[in-house]
Amino acid sequence: MKIVLTGYRGTGKSSVGRALASLLRLPFIDTDEEIEEREHRSIGEIFRNEGEAYFRRREREVIRALRDKEGVIATGGGVVLDPENVEHLRAHGDIFLLYASERTIRERIMNSDRPPLTDLGFEGEVSALLERRKIHYLSAADFCINTDEGTVEEICHGIRRITMEGSTGISERERALRFRVFQGLPPAEMDALETALLRPPRQTVRLCAIAGYPVRHSKSPHLYMHLFQRYSLNYHYTRLEDPEISRIMQCFGELDMRGLSVTIPFKKAVIGYLDEVSREAEEIGAVNTVIQCGGRRYGFNTDWVGVREPLRGHSGERAVVIGAGGAAAAAAYAALSLGMDVHILNRTIGRAKELAARLGCSSGSLDDLESISAGVIVNATPVGMNGEDRTPVKPDCLRKGMTIFDLVYTPPDTHLIRIARKKGCETIAGTEMFVHQAVEQFRLFTGIRVTPDSVREYLT
Repeated sequence: MKIVLTGYRGTGKSSVGRALASLLRLPFIDTDEEIEEREHRSIGEIFRNEGEAYFRRREREVIRALRDKEGVIATGGGVVLDPENVEHLRAHGDIFLLYASERTIRERIMNSDRPPLTDLGFEGEVSALLERRKIHYLSAADFCINTDEGTVEEICHGIRRITMEGSTGISERERALRFRVFQGLPPAEMDALETALLRPPRQTVRLCAIAGYPVRHSKSPHLYMHLFQRYSLNYHYTRLEDPEISRIMQCFGELDMRGLSVTIPFKKAVIGYLDEVSREAEEIGAVNTVIQCGGRRYGFNTDWVGVREPLRGHSGERAVVIGAGGAAAAAAYAALSLGMDVHILNRTIGRAKELAARLGCSSGSLDDLESISAGVIVNATPVGMNGEDRTPVKPDCLRKGMTIFDLVYTPPDTHLIRIARKKGCETIAGTEMFVHQAVEQFRLFTGIRVTPDSVREYLT
């Protein structure tokens, strides 16, 4: 058994770790102590004499050596900022994030001899680092434990119960399997889900799912199940399909699921069920990724990353985004982040104008396309999906040297892509958006950064 405790200084990793190791009769390993033993000096001395970069290299060596070790491992506060560290810690183990209020943390570490990492002063540094590391902590954790209240013994017994039984009881899992959202699963997927939820002896399997209506066509289960297996994660990915987002989110909560990939038609509606929404998702007005930890739900948008990465070489060019829905908002946001001159065009001009006003760019009708002289055109409408022989762009508007990015990925070789290729345009298939948004989504689910090629490998 391998249990990893992470979190900011002062959250109780060492005290809880030692007591938990004793309770479970496992070795206790403190990564900071391991570094001090190797260096024959304190962490404070290492920081003062060698600097943080040197310390992080030594820390990485220690974490790598613990990949296949059993025991209770207490990590340094900044360990999970490095995806490589998270990958090693996650392998065959469970990660618990210990957290406490900022006030509690300040009280607990006030007399520490650690040198400052910033010039913000004691209170300012604690606030800044907690904010900076928050998403890394949440992404790396399987479970979140509040150490503000409760004795060390109570916290240890709570962690032990989760590792042995899971964060929800068997009766709750059996009841959840009868939820309507699971009734459309193919028999093989339903059998796999039942096995994941009810199998003995370890019950800490974490669930993720694609949520939408419909979702039977989604490639996400195939992709994520392979990635979970590749990185030795005790995770299972399924589908939640229902016309009502309320039923999906009820199941999400009752099963204490880890993450959701949110698709049509719920990217806006899901926001009402979340506790926090990232700045990017708020500005785009849509959420396609939800993670749950410690009873709180956090929403993100990775679609814009899926558009930005394939367009990185086109910074500063003039771009036209066709459409005015959630995908168009993500595409326009991505183009603006690259310093592009963005024009949003839509069949319904009012919707284009509304979106453009919100994001701070230009708008117009589809008839304006030819006069704009765009270097990049992004189709953010569903036109061309499922092989239909239609395109939102008139062939006469395409010219050699243009870049055409069709966000439709079923099929990847759409009618628009074929026409653009014949015209001598550079083309980007919608699968590239899926690939790059999945890289970011997997990082949010697990704290591990995979390569785009790893995702492409499992899409073929």
